[in-house]
Amino acid sequence: MEVGGDEMMMTSGATGRIVPVFRSVLSRRTLLRVAVALHSLFLWLVLLVGRRRRPDASPAGAADAGMGKAGRSRSRRSRRALAEEEDVRRRRALAEEVPMVEEDEADGKEDAGRRWATFVIPGARRNALFCRVWTPAAGTEMRGILVIIHGLNEHSGRYLHFAEQLTSCGFGVYAMDWIGHGGSDGLHGYVPSLDYVIEDMEVLLDKIMLDSPGVPCFLLGHSTGGAVVLKASLYAHIRTRLEGIILTSPAVRVKPAHPIVGAVAPIFSLIAPKFQFKGANKRGIPVSRDPAALLAKYSDPLVYTGPIRVRTGHEILRISSYLLHNLQKVTVPFMVLHGTADRVTDPLASQDLFHEAASRHKDLRLYEGFLHDLLFEPERDDVAADIIGWMDRMLGRQAV
Repeated sequence: MEVGGDEMMMTSGATGRIVPVFRSVLSRRTLLRVAVALHSLFLWLVLLVGRRRRPDASPAGAADAGMGKAGRSRSRRSRRALAEEEDVRRRRALAEEVPMVEEDEADGKEDAGRRWATFVIPGARRNALFCRVWTPAAGTEMRGILVIIHGLNEHSGRYLHFAEQLTSCGFGVYAMDWIGHGGSDGLHGYVPSLDYVIEDMEVLLDKIMLDSPGVPCFLLGHSTGGAVVLKASLYAHIRTRLEGIILTSPAVRVKPAHPIVGAVAPIFSLIAPKFQFKGANKRGIPVSRDPAALLAKYSDPLVYTGPIRVRTGHEILRISSYLLHNLQKVTVPFMVLHGTADRVTDPLASQDLFHEAASRHKDLRLYEGFLHDLLFEPERDDVAADIIGWMDRMLGRQAV
């Protein structure tokens, strides 16, 4: 989402000012009206509860009315659940069709010996997680594993080119679709909690360490996925399993442009978590200087391009606030990469992370004039080489 301008949208991450998502309905005057309306709603609920407790109410009549309303409510929920299940089936089928090898190399891929697969595992809440894996040639020693956590609204299948670069250098690659993204369960584009993403990531890490015991493991998170990875690294039971983390354009500092937005966001998140702000998604902003990459992203049916949902926006505000209060507690080795022309997330926040983190081994790469999706910029191969070089150094440090 762009900083400045009248029409903005969420892309693969959060914005430095999340209020444009609310702008179409939350002007200063409207915010005051909303506060008055919420106060009136509260009083109305108090009166309604009191009225229902009156002794002269007819229990039989109330029960009949309640049964009718309950039945209608169950019917609506059932229809919504069926529609969501059908959408998940459609997205999973599309996710299975996403190529796992680049077209110009497909014919000779088996000769190269590299392997790939998709699989579904139960997440932390028994939700289905759609995952991908690429590995080096059979018989080749796997030097390390990189787990990719994509950004908001995108999916794991977009990282094929990067995965092939990694496997050619002896790294295995796993990638997971978040809840509500790609081929995983959940309403498309809806994230009830970013902590769910962390919990599901732990499940995938458990599987990786069972499948490849003793192989060094790294996490890479892009944009909001970078915020998720950074928060996960603050938990000791996760940090001790990692050689380091890589953050591309992380959403570290996300704040509302007006304090009232921060005050009402939790309320709206509770009463209408899946509500979408119509009109907040009229015009996209460039996240890459490569026109082909932009076209591929926004024509991808697995990339969510609808208006952001209320709970999802609130979750981004919440994780950002948590990170800003805990930057000094970051001790994991990390590399943070950011384009100086990024209009989606704040490159200055990445600099703050680098300076404030307590990590002994940390690296900051700023790319002059680059936009948000670093691994989809024209210089994507150079960015990938920087990431692979950093992991090589971390593995070399381990060997000493």
